[in-house]
Amino acid sequence: MGAGHGHRLHFHGHSPVHRAPAHLKVLALLGFMLVVVATPRQAYPVFALWAAVLLGVVVLSRVPLRYLLPRMVVEVPFVVFAVLMPFIAHGPQTEVLGVSVSEPGLVAGVALLIKGTIGVLASLTLAATTEPQDLLRGLHRLRTPDLVVQIMGFMIRYLDVVTAELGRMMTALRSRGCDPRSPRHWPVLARSLGALFIRSYERGERVHLAMLSRGYDGRLPQSGDVR
Repeated sequence: MGAGHGHRLHFHGHSPVHRAPAHLKVLALLGFMLVVVATPRQAYPVFALWAAVLLGVVVLSRVPLRYLLPRMVVEVPFVVFAVLMPFIAHGPQTEVLGVSVSEPGLVAGVALLIKGTIGVLASLTLAATTEPQDLLRGLHRLRTPDLVVQIMGFMIRYLDVVTAELGRMMTALRSRGCDPRSPRHWPVLARSLGALFIRSYERGERVHLAMLSRGYDGRLPQSGDVR
């Protein structure tokens, strides 16, 4: 089970990282992130070492940084929280650029920012070098529960469908003079997103009923592929 085409995060290539088995890359990512998360907050030389290792993998994969960096926008919520931590945390105060901030909050915020950045870049590197169907196949080989693999497969398959439908809804709203970025039109945007959720839920029910009518019993057919 998987998408019938490459996902938008995937970068086509033939590097050693691209050719590596998906299940080994998943295990490497999990092990790497466990080590990064376990690193003490103020062990900055160690963080520099992990960053160097990750950048080495990126170079080996031949995925351009200009391809990965724009996709790191997903980290923005973590960045905002990390920036706020020195101002909302308690404890001894210190000055940074003339501004008094919490020293424990500053240390925690910097650690969160470093670990989050390494984690996001490592995950994007995995996504850029692994086809979705290969990733699902790797998870299946790692004995991930079938239901989890199926859910992930359908998520990948229908993400583009839902995104395209959202784009059509936004086009229709703009054609009627609605600006989704304007707070005045946020109630309309909220109702539209609610309608999109209901449509997606109903589509999921129809797909499930169609699967049941074809003999689905909780497991998808296996023919040498996770499909």
